[in-house]
Amino acid sequence: MTSLSSRNALQLRMWALFMFFFLPGLLMASWATRTPAIRDVLSLSTAGMGVVLFGLSVGSMSGILCSAWLVKRFGTRRVIRTTMSCAVLGMAILSGALWLASPLLFAFGLMIFGGSFGAAEVAINVEGAAVEREMNKTVLPMMHGFYSFGTLVGAGIGMVLTAFGLSATLHILLAALAGILPIMIAIKAIPDGTGKNRDDSAVHGDKGVPFYRDIQLMLIGVIVLAMAFAEGSANDWLPLLMVDGHGFSPTSGSLIYAGFTLGMTVGRFTGGWFIDRYSRVAVVRASAMMGALGIGLIIFVDVDWIAGVSVILWGLGASLGFPLTISAASDTGPDAPGRVSVVATTGYLAFLVGPPLLGFLGEHFGLRSAMLAVLALVIVAAFVARAVAKPESQPVMENA
Repeated sequence: MTSLSSRNALQLRMWALFMFFFLPGLLMASWATRTPAIRDVLSLSTAGMGVVLFGLSVGSMSGILCSAWLVKRFGTRRVIRTTMSCAVLGMAILSGALWLASPLLFAFGLMIFGGSFGAAEVAINVEGAAVEREMNKTVLPMMHGFYSFGTLVGAGIGMVLTAFGLSATLHILLAALAGILPIMIAIKAIPDGTGKNRDDSAVHGDKGVPFYRDIQLMLIGVIVLAMAFAEGSANDWLPLLMVDGHGFSPTSGSLIYAGFTLGMTVGRFTGGWFIDRYSRVAVVRASAMMGALGIGLIIFVDVDWIAGVSVILWGLGASLGFPLTISAASDTGPDAPGRVSVVATTGYLAFLVGPPLLGFLGEHFGLRSAMLAVLALVIVAAFVARAVAKPESQPVMENA
């Protein structure tokens, strides 16, 4: 009876984490699909929009930098509950900023929103890794898949609401309200104390070399930087890229963004199959080249249907970068939570520098040409893919 009860509790815990991955994707897409309307309401240029989006970057980086300390101090349950609630507050502020047509308030709302999810990032992944160990099967890629599924659902809703002419102000407010009840229900399945005052050195026996001298960890950071840049640039700029760079309507831009999120979702839900049958190195390298192909076609080919197909390749290519590098960071050395925090922080550098950099380049050279920076980084990731190789002494976890 106890064993059955424990299994049921573990299943509920896993599904709760699916929700905590799904909800950020849904909320992110709810405002990302409306960026053309947001730019118009706030009366911003492309460069000005990049500066406003910088608020998301600052918030995300601030949150991720303090996330490891928060988890060790309070445990994953309290961190997830608090940060998810603050994310809903951030969405409400975004809606109010649009109602007031205030770029400064919108940037502040993005800072709250980004900081909340940045702080939640390590907590959710530490909780997911704990579930993975207890279930003895790989579930982190699927959990990240629910984030992409959330962006897919959010993009679909955004496309429909854009077509029906619902204002971005009301859309974002409704998305914030829709997130309250799932948070209240799902948090009940998360146990208290996971990650609190955790010390992996007792498990691994030593603390290893400092992070900045761990060449493998730094190369893993390069990969996550590139792949997060590819994912984040699509989240921030893809609708505008399609509207301004390829001449699509705002509704079509939202539809094409949905194609990107579809690629992300399919890649994360099916990626485990390829990882088990090949290797992390092969999957990272193939993903990077696939992403580079999609981005390159969007930059250099001016054909509508090719642009539509290319965003799916872009999404598939970027899909496994974050979960694979998180897994690689956690099992290639001691102090897994600390290593995960370092890699996640490196990934968030892409969100820090991406919006203003691409906004500046887009203002001067056009958004299509600006994407050359993303293309170059993704190609670099393919060349350093060997950094994610599993340690030979460690058994490979099989998918169930």
